[in-house]
Amino acid sequence: MKNFFSQFDFQSDLLFEVLTADEQKIVGDAMEPLLIKKGSLLFYEGGIPTGIFQIKKGKAKKFKRGFSGTEQLFYIYTAGDVLGYHALFGEERYQDSCEALEDLEVNFIAKEVFFQLLVDIPVLQKTFIKNIGHEFGVLANIIAVLAQKNLNARLAIHLLILENRFRKHDNTSGIDLTREDLANIIGTSPESLGRSLKQFKDEGIIEIDKRIIYIKNTEKILQLLNIESSLNE
Repeated sequence: MKNFFSQFDFQSDLLFEVLTADEQKIVGDAMEPLLIKKGSLLFYEGGIPTGIFQIKKGKAKKFKRGFSGTEQLFYIYTAGDVLGYHALFGEERYQDSCEALEDLEVNFIAKEVFFQLLVDIPVLQKTFIKNIGHEFGVLANIIAVLAQKNLNARLAIHLLILENRFRKHDNTSGIDLTREDLANIIGTSPESLGRSLKQFKDEGIIEIDKRIIYIKNTEKILQLLNIESSLNE
């Protein structure tokens, strides 16, 4: 299943990897370390952008509130991810919000410093713009999943995505999210999510320890999604 995960991964953790060692040092010197408490907002919808963030440790959620005030969760950021730069490039207010799911260690680069880095390191500007295009595709794929897949398929896809992200960045195989956040990201109610989780558990697809979900039979998930190729291709 070639490129499956890249379809749903912003890959912003790779933004600085294209830089030389000297360029990475310049960027590192421009970063200000911050501690963000669980439940606090890194930025909020309608707010004025002041810079960009890179998560060093912890998780955060990207979400937008609908007209009824309900929350639609689009993405879970993990260690290494860079965020908050779209509004800077668009010279507009934030179109969504980002909340810490746990205590975060974050690097912050102020707006003026960030724009100067783009001048001093031309490849950085090209890389950021290219990644914005990729992220647009990711969001389109997420919307397509929400609109076209049934509940069990949406749950299966997001379990694969979340396990891969958590394992890749936090070296853990468990999916540790509240039922409210997991229900939100797959576009259902906690009650409907609970029924699907029970079905997956009864079929031996997952195990649940308190609120942490572990995938135990990836092959059954692939069969559910009609995917025949290996995730590692």
